[in-house]
Amino acid sequence: MEHLKSLRDFIAALDAIGEIQPIDKEVDWRLELGAVARRTYELRAPAPLFNTITDIDEGFRVLSAPGGLSAQPGLTYSRIALALGLPADTGGAEIVTALADARRREPIPPVEVDRAAAPCKENVMKGDDVDLLKFPTPLIHDGDGGRYIQSFGMNIARTPDGAWTNWSINRMMLVDRNRLACLIPPPQHLGMIRAQWTERGEDMPVAVALGVEPGLPYVGGMPLPEGEDESHFLGAYFGEPLELVKAETVDLLVPATAEIVIEGYVSRTDLVEEGPMGEYPGYPDRGSHSPKPVLHVTAVTHRNDAILPVAVAGAPVEEDHTGWGLPHAAEMVHVLREAGVPVSACWGVLESAAHWWVVALKPSGHEDSGLGSKEMAQRVGEVVFGAGKLAFGVPKLLLVEHDFDIADPAQLIWAFASRAHPEHGEAHLAVLVEPGRPAPGPAASDPVGGLIGFGRCLARAKTARRASFSRQARWRGRRPRSGQLGDLAVVIPGVCRSTTLEKLGFPGFSALAAGTRG
Repeated sequence: MEHLKSLRDFIAALDAIGEIQPIDKEVDWRLELGAVARRTYELRAPAPLFNTITDIDEGFRVLSAPGGLSAQPGLTYSRIALALGLPADTGGAEIVTALADARRREPIPPVEVDRAAAPCKENVMKGDDVDLLKFPTPLIHDGDGGRYIQSFGMNIARTPDGAWTNWSINRMMLVDRNRLACLIPPPQHLGMIRAQWTERGEDMPVAVALGVEPGLPYVGGMPLPEGEDESHFLGAYFGEPLELVKAETVDLLVPATAEIVIEGYVSRTDLVEEGPMGEYPGYPDRGSHSPKPVLHVTAVTHRNDAILPVAVAGAPVEEDHTGWGLPHAAEMVHVLREAGVPVSACWGVLESAAHWWVVALKPSGHEDSGLGSKEMAQRVGEVVFGAGKLAFGVPKLLLVEHDFDIADPAQLIWAFASRAHPEHGEAHLAVLVEPGRPAPGPAASDPVGGLIGFGRCLARAKTARRASFSRQARWRGRRPRSGQLGDLAVVIPGVCRSTTLEKLGFPGFSALAAGTRG
């Protein structure tokens, strides 16, 4: 297992297998960058590394699609595999198993390194010198409420008593040179920690680390139980500690090799309008446009020629699905193992935008457990939907016997269509969409009935009601406006710019978009 300890090591590893596409042509941060990135997800083209960005000083760069899928035969999950130290040709189910197996290892705490050994300290801005506007923060979608600097980095916060440090990913929108608007849902771990600081009458210290070593976002997307430190788990996974360094103005440790680190305090009183944003289900998150807590920035450190990672949320498959789906499935395997369920594997169906989840039982599972199909479905549902943060992201659960590749959507559709009985192949468990989580589709905060299908395959969870929505509201900003499959037409105020992926350096991908991929 190779532990890549920086984003730059990760980029070099991707480049070695043809999964990076440098773009030297100037690209505008206003919609154009997001549109190009979105098209690369759809075509499974190499991850774009934008080297020249309109109105941004030379040297600052953007990497998008770091966790996207690949069109290269045998390398579908290569970006996720390399990020987690596995061979580039590792399959999705094998990645999930590797993460799940590490949950039974002893945690390994990080080590603190001297600032001289920390590249994130190459440039330091404090106080009045802080200027977030120098970074190439994109306006990602048409219709977004602002520019999102935090879409694939780590938010680091610690409880007031110092007992628990949490590493998570929550979106943050640029307000001005020294303020960010933060989405911090109260049920999530970051929200729980903020509540403890608020109870003390204090603002929450936080560090936002962007461009971290590539494994960190995957454990940040893993629903570890309350009180467990994600950095300790990643140490256990790699068998060696992460390297951290003291922040400048808050009492936290941050990744030594991070490209950018933003430090400050999330106010317990100050609010500012945030959102909407095109989100991971593939719809505008219309209900999220509201006043949100303000992060007052006290310091920023960054590497020379810093690289900002950007995830372009939307229709699958992108980092919200891979960075959440695979680690979530791994935790599902772990909790089912611990509960004595004869689980063979679990999977988050990436193409479902993290709305379908699969539990595959060992073929001998019924005999080993002594449970019939209906009882097994009930047991699996009780364990998964009762597993705290794990249940937070599981609206629909499919229960199958593991006699096909559950990571192959074609095989899964076949099994579901041919095996799930429409009358007695379901088990319903009442659950709710938790506050702060975008509900499936456009209907926010609708109750959802957790459903376990059984027999040989299982089924769905049904929303209690669905709001009507227009086609424009559904797709606006989630995909680039395309005249032809291989073309991009990006509307920028005062500018009309059109291009093709080939003009940006992606050889052959306009032809691929036209349907010539073998």
